[in-house]
Amino acid sequence: MNKLITVLFIFFFASQNGKAQELTQTISGKVINSETDEPLTFATISVKNSQPAIGGVTNENGEFKIEHIPMGRVNVEASHTGFAPLIVSEVIVTSAKEIQLTIRLTPLSSAMDEIIIVPKTNKQKPINSTATVSTRMLSVEEASRYAGGFDDPARLASSFAGVAGGEGESNAIVVRGNAPKSLQWKIEGVEIPNPNHFANLGSFGGGGLTALSSNLLANSDFMTGAFPAEYNNALGGIFDMRMRNGNNNVFENSIEVGLLGIDLTSEGPLTKNQNTSKNASYLVNYRYSTLALLSPLMPDDAEGTQYQDLSFKINLPTAKSGTFSLWGIGLIDESGAQPETNPDNRKYYQDIEKQDVKQYMGSIGLNHKYFFKNAAWLNSTLALSAEGINAITDRLNNENHLYPENRIKSNRYNLTFTSSYNRKISNKVSNRSGITYNGLGYDINIKQTSANDTLGSVANGNGLTSLIAAFTNFTLSGRKLRWNLGLSTQLFTLNNSYTIEPRLGISYPINDRNTLSFGYGLHSRLEPLQIYFANTVNSISPEANKELGFTRANHFVLGYDWSITQKLHLKIEPYFQALFDVPIAENSNESLLNLDADWFITTAYHNTGKGRNYGLDVTLEQYMNHGFYFLITGSLFNSEYKTENSDWFNTRYNKNYLFNALAGKEFKTGSNQQNSFGVNLRISVQGGDRFSKIDDAASSAEQDVVYNETTPFTQQTTPSSVLHTTITYTWNRKKITQKLSLKILNVTNYESFLGHRYNLQTGNVDEYREALMLPNLSYKISF
Repeated sequence: MNKLITVLFIFFFASQNGKAQELTQTISGKVINSETDEPLTFATISVKNSQPAIGGVTNENGEFKIEHIPMGRVNVEASHTGFAPLIVSEVIVTSAKEIQLTIRLTPLSSAMDEIIIVPKTNKQKPINSTATVSTRMLSVEEASRYAGGFDDPARLASSFAGVAGGEGESNAIVVRGNAPKSLQWKIEGVEIPNPNHFANLGSFGGGGLTALSSNLLANSDFMTGAFPAEYNNALGGIFDMRMRNGNNNVFENSIEVGLLGIDLTSEGPLTKNQNTSKNASYLVNYRYSTLALLSPLMPDDAEGTQYQDLSFKINLPTAKSGTFSLWGIGLIDESGAQPETNPDNRKYYQDIEKQDVKQYMGSIGLNHKYFFKNAAWLNSTLALSAEGINAITDRLNNENHLYPENRIKSNRYNLTFTSSYNRKISNKVSNRSGITYNGLGYDINIKQTSANDTLGSVANGNGLTSLIAAFTNFTLSGRKLRWNLGLSTQLFTLNNSYTIEPRLGISYPINDRNTLSFGYGLHSRLEPLQIYFANTVNSISPEANKELGFTRANHFVLGYDWSITQKLHLKIEPYFQALFDVPIAENSNESLLNLDADWFITTAYHNTGKGRNYGLDVTLEQYMNHGFYFLITGSLFNSEYKTENSDWFNTRYNKNYLFNALAGKEFKTGSNQQNSFGVNLRISVQGGDRFSKIDDAASSAEQDVVYNETTPFTQQTTPSSVLHTTITYTWNRKKITQKLSLKILNVTNYESFLGHRYNLQTGNVDEYREALMLPNLSYKISF
């Protein structure tokens, strides 16, 4: 580690030599209609508060190009007759990289009131124009800048209202009291497997670090409730991620080296032929890490951990046949653990286990978007996704020999075709409708050692099933009210379970700064696929779970947005979620709403349970203003469930309250104020983790942790308080930008609660906590 730090500082000081030049950059892009995606001709583009004024207009293709932009952060305003003006805020201008923007303007008839002429900031608006409530634009720049973001969309989202995240070791998130498994990941409009390294080990739906590089992602949407009609198979939250297009004018590259490994990015035009392949581009990113430099800070069971991922996008516009794009993402992980060599130090089962885990995940898709002459477009994607885990765990016996403890082999393959048609029927009415076919291939073989020390089958299955969905959504825009009326339906062919789900979104602008909104949706989601193929015990059928239907929920959200000033924004959202058809076990308090990361389930479930989540989310945000910003979020909530014959119980994820405070300051430095120094802090306070009372007598008899589940999740740990920080220094030279960063998760080394472990030496149950302070000192050069 010391050698790497020395090398980074040599780069830093060497780069400071030489006389600073007056540097400028180019901003280019496209202005489009947010409802039809049509290009807007003669839209006006200007850089706010520039002296002298800098700006331009779009051409017949809606494209613009503005040169001689000074270094630093700028706000870009776009306006067009008949459309509400928009400010794209906090655009970072550097010497190495041209800025490319896609600006979506909303027609005034859809803005509900023709007197609205005050430009709005783009951070208030989701990318998806049919989203009315509980949607936040997820900025890639924020993921890199915010303390605790760690260039990870999930960790960035944990700073938003209503979202509880891990304290450092995991990026699994709990959205409004829903388990991480209820979260859906989408990329380029397609649902993909969990795109995290070491996924589904600590928690289904979470992992360690994202495989989605911030160098490749575009601004995207993060949704926490009452989703629009086009989203199916989602219950808790949705990451709707987009990849940006590569630069189609010049070649650009970046290299980043740090304690976590290396990160390489390249983009540029595919060819300089300006005929059929005009504007074609590529973008590719590769990352590799062994975590070897951080081994002194890592837990003992992290030895040998390494990961790598690759992402790309090829964009191919054509003159008459629309735009084609080929995209992909993939990762490979290896991790494991060795038994404790000193018998005196073997206190827990983890100390006498050997584990070897190999994982992979990948998605590749071909997208086609075609624009018709009647203000309509057709967007279609064919994609293939795969994910797999092969985990082998052996345990030392009394003779110090290893014997099999469990085996996890799970491979899934998804073939997806999705197509949606969007048409503006009139000035006040538009429709978006679509279908999705998901072919779900599976090869599952999970085993666990039984009482007689032989491996027994927990779940097994090999074959193909499918999830078929369709939706339609009408957007109605009046003088004041804007309505989104939708219907979504899906069919799971394994057991022919189906849903019909109405969706509703209403927005009402009180004036140019205050807006009321309401959202309702019926939503549903499948359980992890291995549960359907469990070899169930104590049931009439050994494959009883194959008949499980969807877990479903009614979402109700009321929203109030207040633009206090152009830079200061307040958002308040009370919500209620009524869950039903929840899988529960007979004569038990067990509910799959509390499922965390148990691969070895043999319980038979049926869809008769209930749940409820209700609370209040508050967000106060100041956008970057004179180099300073802050984000304060708070949530009060309750998350409960019940079985057939029980009262209401706390769910595992009922923390009751969340609080986040982020703040940062950027200082311009250098002779021409072309460099910047940034300091960012975040403090996160969350209610304690829930667990059930420990049955000491049963634990002693079983020599393992046994909880008293007659009154589940009545116990709660002390609240957590975690501090994160990000410090950056960026400097520009002609066509080269360099950045030195220090990002630290869990600065105070808070010990996260990870459950309980049976102590083999004392015969007692111990609380299991682990502190993971994860620093990443890195140097990045872009050219």
